[in-house]
Amino acid sequence: MTPGPHGILLVDKAPERTSHDVVARVRWLLGTKKVGHAGTLDPMATGLLVLGVGQGTRLLTYLVGLGKTYEATLRLGRATTTDDREGEPLGEQLDASGLPQPLIEQELDALRGDIEQVPSTVSAIKIDGQRAYARARAGEEVQLAARPVRISRFDLTARREDGEHLDLDAVIDCSSGTYVRALARDLGSALEVGGHLIALRRTAVGPFAVADAVQVPARGEGDDVELPLHGLGEIASLVLGTLPVDAEQAAALGTGKRITTTTVPAAPLWQQPGAPAAAGEERPVAALDGSGRLVAILEREQERWRPILVVPDDARC
Repeated sequence: MTPGPHGILLVDKAPERTSHDVVARVRWLLGTKKVGHAGTLDPMATGLLVLGVGQGTRLLTYLVGLGKTYEATLRLGRATTTDDREGEPLGEQLDASGLPQPLIEQELDALRGDIEQVPSTVSAIKIDGQRAYARARAGEEVQLAARPVRISRFDLTARREDGEHLDLDAVIDCSSGTYVRALARDLGSALEVGGHLIALRRTAVGPFAVADAVQVPARGEGDDVELPLHGLGEIASLVLGTLPVDAEQAAALGTGKRITTTTVPAAPLWQQPGAPAAAGEERPVAALDGSGRLVAILEREQERWRPILVVPDDARC
Protein backbone atom coordinates (compact mmCIF):
# COMPACT_ATOMS: atom_id res chain seq x y z
CA MET A 1 0.00 0.00 0.00
CA THR A 2 1.04 3.63 -0.66
CA PRO A 3 -0.87 5.72 1.89
CA GLY A 4 -1.45 9.42 1.54
CA PRO A 5 -2.44 11.75 -1.31
CA HIS A 6 -0.67 11.83 -4.69
CA GLY A 7 -0.55 14.48 -7.39
CA ILE A 8 0.66 17.95 -8.32
CA LEU A 9 -0.40 21.03 -6.36
CA LEU A 10 -0.28 24.56 -7.80
CA VAL A 11 0.27 27.18 -5.09
CA ASP A 12 0.12 30.98 -5.27
CA LYS A 13 2.82 31.94 -2.76
CA ALA A 14 2.18 34.96 -0.58
CA PRO A 15 4.89 37.62 -0.05
CA GLU A 16 7.43 37.36 2.75
CA ARG A 17 7.03 33.59 3.04
CA THR A 18 9.77 31.19 2.07
CA SER A 19 9.05 28.39 -0.35
CA HIS A 20 10.19 25.93 2.30
CA ASP A 21 7.61 27.35 4.72
CA VAL A 22 4.92 26.67 2.12
CA VAL A 23 6.16 23.11 1.60
CA ALA A 24 6.15 22.50 5.35
CA ARG A 25 2.63 23.87 5.67
CA VAL A 26 1.34 21.68 2.81
CA ARG A 27 2.93 18.65 4.45
CA TRP A 28 1.02 19.38 7.63
CA LEU A 29 -2.28 20.15 5.89
CA LEU A 30 -2.17 17.00 3.76
CA GLY A 31 -0.75 14.80 6.48
CA THR A 32 2.22 13.57 4.46
CA LYS A 33 5.96 14.17 4.59
CA LYS A 34 6.37 13.50 0.88
CA VAL A 35 6.07 16.98 -0.63
CA GLY A 36 8.66 18.59 -2.92
CA HIS A 37 8.91 21.53 -5.29
CA ALA A 38 9.89 22.18 -8.92
CA GLY A 39 11.73 25.43 -8.13
CA THR A 40 11.58 27.92 -5.28
CA LEU A 41 10.74 31.62 -5.07
CA ASP A 42 12.55 34.19 -2.94
CA PRO A 43 10.64 35.38 0.15
CA MET A 44 9.93 38.80 -1.40
CA ALA A 45 8.48 37.19 -4.53
CA THR A 46 4.92 35.97 -5.02
CA GLY A 47 3.27 33.64 -7.47
CA LEU A 48 3.34 30.13 -8.76
CA LEU A 49 4.98 27.26 -6.92
CA VAL A 50 4.59 23.79 -8.43
CA LEU A 51 4.60 21.15 -5.69
CA GLY A 52 4.67 17.38 -5.99
CA VAL A 53 2.79 15.35 -3.39
CA GLY A 54 3.35 11.64 -2.74
CA GLN A 55 4.15 9.94 -6.04
CA GLY A 56 3.88 13.39 -7.61
CA THR A 57 7.37 14.17 -6.28
CA ARG A 58 8.72 11.67 -8.81
CA LEU A 59 7.32 13.75 -11.68
CA LEU A 60 9.10 16.92 -10.59
CA THR A 61 12.24 15.99 -12.54
CA TYR A 62 10.20 16.49 -15.72
CA LEU A 63 8.90 19.89 -14.57
CA VAL A 64 11.96 21.68 -13.16
CA GLY A 65 13.32 22.61 -16.59
CA LEU A 66 10.13 24.26 -17.83
CA GLY A 67 10.23 27.91 -18.86
CA LYS A 68 8.89 30.62 -16.55
CA THR A 69 6.88 33.83 -16.94
CA TYR A 70 7.31 36.73 -14.50
CA GLU A 71 5.87 40.15 -13.84
CA ALA A 72 8.65 42.29 -12.40
CA THR A 73 9.42 45.83 -11.32
CA LEU A 74 12.99 47.01 -11.87
CA ARG A 75 14.32 50.11 -10.14
CA LEU A 76 17.06 52.05 -11.90
CA GLY A 77 19.29 54.51 -10.05
CA ARG A 78 21.19 52.28 -7.63
CA ALA A 79 22.54 48.76 -7.34
CA THR A 80 22.33 46.61 -4.21
CA THR A 81 24.40 43.79 -2.75
CA THR A 82 21.71 41.22 -3.52
CA ASP A 83 20.43 42.74 -6.79
CA ASP A 84 17.02 43.23 -5.13
CA ARG A 85 15.37 45.50 -2.56
CA GLU A 86 16.46 43.34 0.37
CA GLY A 87 20.16 44.10 -0.14
CA GLU A 88 22.34 46.96 1.03
CA PRO A 89 22.83 49.90 -1.35
CA LEU A 90 25.93 49.80 -3.54
CA GLY A 91 27.48 53.09 -4.59
CA GLU A 92 25.79 56.44 -4.65
CA GLN A 93 22.28 57.21 -5.79
CA LEU A 94 22.24 58.30 -9.42
CA ASP A 95 19.50 60.19 -11.22
CA ALA A 96 17.84 57.75 -13.63
CA SER A 97 14.60 59.67 -14.04
CA GLY A 98 15.53 61.27 -17.34
CA LEU A 99 16.73 58.16 -19.15
CA PRO A 100 15.33 58.27 -22.69
CA GLN A 101 13.11 55.35 -23.65
CA PRO A 102 14.99 54.54 -26.89
CA LEU A 103 18.21 54.06 -24.90
CA ILE A 104 16.46 51.78 -22.43
CA GLU A 105 14.98 49.74 -25.27
CA GLN A 106 18.40 49.46 -26.88
CA GLU A 107 19.89 47.94 -23.72
CA LEU A 108 16.83 45.75 -23.19
CA ASP A 109 17.33 44.30 -26.64
CA ALA A 110 20.84 43.21 -25.65
CA LEU A 111 19.27 41.18 -22.82
CA ARG A 112 16.81 39.36 -25.09
CA GLY A 113 17.35 36.05 -26.81
CA ASP A 114 20.12 33.59 -25.92
CA ILE A 115 22.49 35.33 -23.54
CA GLU A 116 25.23 34.51 -21.02
CA GLN A 117 24.11 35.55 -17.54
CA VAL A 118 26.18 35.76 -14.36
CA PRO A 119 23.87 34.66 -11.52
CA SER A 120 23.41 36.83 -8.44
CA THR A 121 26.03 36.25 -5.75
CA VAL A 122 23.27 35.38 -3.27
CA SER A 123 21.88 32.61 -5.47
CA ALA A 124 21.51 29.01 -4.32
CA ILE A 125 24.16 27.77 -6.74
CA LYS A 126 26.69 25.53 -5.01
CA ILE A 127 30.42 26.31 -4.98
CA ASP A 128 32.50 23.41 -3.68
CA GLY A 129 29.43 22.01 -1.96
CA GLN A 130 28.32 25.25 -0.30
CA ARG A 131 25.56 27.62 -1.44
CA ALA A 132 26.78 30.88 -2.97
CA TYR A 133 24.53 32.92 -0.67
CA ALA A 134 26.05 31.24 2.41
CA ARG A 135 29.55 32.12 1.26
CA ALA A 136 28.52 35.70 0.45
CA ARG A 137 26.86 36.18 3.84
CA ALA A 138 30.01 34.85 5.51
CA GLY A 139 31.93 37.69 3.90
CA GLU A 140 33.63 35.69 1.16
CA GLU A 141 34.10 37.12 -2.30
CA VAL A 142 31.85 35.09 -4.57
CA GLN A 143 32.55 34.78 -8.28
CA LEU A 144 30.10 32.79 -10.35
CA ALA A 145 30.61 31.76 -13.95
CA ALA A 146 28.22 32.99 -16.61
CA ARG A 147 25.71 30.45 -17.83
CA PRO A 148 23.50 30.36 -20.93
CA VAL A 149 19.86 31.37 -20.51
CA ARG A 150 17.12 32.32 -22.93
CA ILE A 151 15.01 35.47 -22.55
CA SER A 152 12.15 34.97 -24.99
CA ARG A 153 10.31 38.12 -23.91
CA PHE A 154 11.44 41.18 -21.96
CA ASP A 155 8.72 43.76 -22.55
CA LEU A 156 8.14 46.94 -20.60
CA THR A 157 4.54 47.63 -19.63
CA ALA A 158 4.94 50.86 -17.63
CA ARG A 159 7.50 53.37 -16.33
CA ARG A 160 7.25 55.60 -13.27
CA GLU A 161 9.63 58.32 -12.11
CA ASP A 162 9.96 58.75 -8.35
CA GLY A 163 12.49 61.42 -7.57
CA GLU A 164 15.81 60.13 -8.90
CA HIS A 165 14.48 56.59 -9.28
CA LEU A 166 13.04 55.18 -12.46
CA ASP A 167 10.80 52.14 -11.95
CA LEU A 168 10.08 49.88 -14.92
CA ASP A 169 7.33 47.26 -14.96
CA ALA A 170 8.08 44.32 -17.24
CA VAL A 171 6.79 40.94 -18.37
CA ILE A 172 9.53 38.35 -18.84
CA ASP A 173 9.46 34.92 -20.45
CA CYS A 174 12.66 33.04 -19.71
CA SER A 175 14.28 29.64 -19.50
CA SER A 176 14.70 27.74 -16.28
CA GLY A 177 17.74 28.96 -14.36
CA THR A 178 17.29 32.63 -15.24
CA TYR A 179 17.73 35.17 -12.43
CA VAL A 180 15.41 38.14 -12.92
CA ARG A 181 17.40 39.99 -10.25
CA ALA A 182 20.43 39.68 -12.50
CA LEU A 183 18.47 41.16 -15.42
CA ALA A 184 17.71 44.23 -13.27
CA ARG A 185 21.37 44.44 -12.25
CA ASP A 186 22.66 44.10 -15.81
CA LEU A 187 20.19 46.62 -17.26
CA GLY A 188 21.20 49.17 -14.62
CA SER A 189 24.87 48.49 -15.26
CA ALA A 190 24.49 48.87 -19.02
CA LEU A 191 22.72 52.21 -18.49
CA GLU A 192 25.47 53.24 -16.01
CA VAL A 193 22.99 54.09 -13.25
CA GLY A 194 22.76 50.82 -11.33
CA GLY A 195 19.63 48.78 -10.91
CA HIS A 196 17.88 46.23 -8.74
CA LEU A 197 14.62 44.31 -8.48
CA ILE A 198 11.86 45.60 -6.19
CA ALA A 199 8.93 43.32 -7.05
CA LEU A 200 8.54 39.90 -8.64
CA ARG A 201 5.59 37.66 -9.37
CA ARG A 202 5.80 34.32 -11.18
CA THR A 203 2.68 33.92 -13.29
CA ALA A 204 3.43 30.71 -15.15
CA VAL A 205 5.65 27.63 -15.16
CA GLY A 206 5.41 25.88 -18.51
CA PRO A 207 1.71 25.11 -19.07
CA PHE A 208 0.76 25.89 -15.47
CA ALA A 209 -0.71 29.30 -14.62
CA VAL A 210 -0.97 31.10 -11.30
CA ALA A 211 -4.64 31.75 -12.11
CA ASP A 212 -5.23 28.04 -11.45
CA ALA A 213 -3.29 28.01 -8.19
CA VAL A 214 -4.54 27.99 -4.60
CA GLN A 215 -3.29 30.10 -1.71
CA VAL A 216 -1.95 28.21 1.28
CA PRO A 217 -2.74 30.00 4.56
CA ALA A 218 -0.10 30.35 7.23
CA ARG A 219 -0.27 28.17 10.32
CA GLY A 220 -3.40 28.89 12.34
CA GLU A 221 -5.06 30.87 9.53
CA GLY A 222 -7.21 28.23 7.86
CA ASP A 223 -6.55 24.58 8.56
CA ASP A 224 -9.69 23.58 6.61
CA VAL A 225 -8.44 24.95 3.27
CA GLU A 226 -8.98 22.69 0.27
CA LEU A 227 -5.83 21.78 -1.65
CA PRO A 228 -6.92 20.33 -5.03
CA LEU A 229 -4.36 17.96 -6.50
CA HIS A 230 -3.94 17.44 -10.24
CA GLY A 231 -3.67 13.79 -11.23
CA LEU A 232 -0.36 12.32 -12.35
CA GLY A 233 -1.77 11.24 -15.71
CA GLU A 234 -3.12 14.73 -16.39
CA ILE A 235 0.24 16.36 -15.63
CA ALA A 236 2.35 13.79 -17.46
CA SER A 237 0.25 14.08 -20.62
CA LEU A 238 0.91 17.84 -20.70
CA VAL A 239 4.70 17.64 -20.74
CA LEU A 240 5.46 14.13 -22.02
CA GLY A 241 4.33 12.03 -24.93
CA THR A 242 1.74 9.44 -23.94
CA LEU A 243 1.32 5.75 -24.72
CA PRO A 244 -1.95 3.96 -23.95
CA VAL A 245 -1.55 0.52 -22.30
CA ASP A 246 -4.07 -2.21 -21.65
CA ALA A 247 -4.55 -4.07 -18.36
CA GLU A 248 -2.03 -6.78 -19.24
CA GLN A 249 0.64 -4.27 -20.22
CA ALA A 250 -0.06 -2.17 -17.11
CA ALA A 251 0.37 -5.25 -14.93
CA ALA A 252 3.69 -6.07 -16.63
CA LEU A 253 4.97 -2.51 -16.21
CA GLY A 254 3.90 -2.61 -12.57
CA THR A 255 6.43 -5.39 -11.97
CA GLY A 256 9.18 -3.58 -13.88
CA LYS A 257 8.88 -5.63 -17.07
CA ARG A 258 9.40 -4.25 -20.56
CA ILE A 259 6.52 -4.17 -23.02
CA THR A 260 6.23 -4.31 -26.81
CA THR A 261 3.63 -2.33 -28.72
CA THR A 262 3.18 -1.01 -32.23
CA THR A 263 1.24 2.02 -31.00
CA VAL A 264 2.93 5.34 -31.76
CA PRO A 265 3.07 7.64 -28.70
CA ALA A 266 0.94 10.77 -28.85
CA ALA A 267 2.72 14.12 -28.64
CA PRO A 268 2.64 16.16 -25.41
CA LEU A 269 -0.43 18.34 -25.10
CA TRP A 270 1.87 21.31 -24.47
CA GLN A 271 5.10 22.08 -26.30
CA GLN A 272 7.65 24.32 -24.59
CA PRO A 273 8.24 27.42 -26.77
CA GLY A 274 11.63 27.26 -28.46
CA ALA A 275 12.10 23.58 -27.68
CA PRO A 276 13.12 21.42 -30.65
CA ALA A 277 10.50 19.00 -31.85
CA ALA A 278 11.59 15.46 -30.99
CA ALA A 279 10.14 12.14 -32.03
CA GLY A 280 8.09 10.56 -29.27
CA GLU A 281 10.21 7.42 -29.21
CA GLU A 282 13.38 9.46 -28.53
CA ARG A 283 12.09 10.93 -25.29
CA PRO A 284 10.52 9.46 -22.17
CA VAL A 285 6.80 8.87 -22.53
CA ALA A 286 4.00 8.39 -20.03
CA ALA A 287 2.15 5.06 -20.07
CA LEU A 288 -1.52 5.70 -19.29
CA ASP A 289 -4.16 3.08 -18.56
CA GLY A 290 -7.71 3.12 -19.93
CA SER A 291 -8.78 5.60 -17.24
CA GLY A 292 -5.96 8.04 -18.03
CA ARG A 293 -4.02 7.13 -14.88
CA LEU A 294 -0.23 7.20 -14.94
CA VAL A 295 1.19 3.68 -14.84
CA ALA A 296 4.85 4.36 -15.60
CA ILE A 297 7.36 6.56 -17.40
CA LEU A 298 9.01 4.67 -20.24
CA GLU A 299 12.16 4.86 -22.35
CA ARG A 300 12.55 3.33 -25.77
CA GLU A 301 14.86 0.31 -25.82
CA GLN A 302 15.19 -0.94 -29.39
CA GLU A 303 11.80 -2.59 -30.11
CA ARG A 304 10.52 -2.43 -26.55
CA TRP A 305 9.63 0.11 -23.88
CA ARG A 306 11.48 -0.04 -20.56
CA PRO A 307 9.92 1.45 -17.38
CA ILE A 308 12.19 3.97 -15.67
CA LEU A 309 9.54 5.05 -13.16
CA VAL A 310 6.72 2.81 -11.98
CA VAL A 311 3.70 4.13 -10.07
CA PRO A 312 2.22 1.65 -7.55
CA ASP A 313 -1.28 0.56 -8.51
CA ASP A 314 -2.91 2.20 -5.46
CA ALA A 315 -1.17 5.52 -6.17
CA ARG A 316 -2.14 5.83 -9.85
CA CYS A 317 -4.20 8.86 -10.71
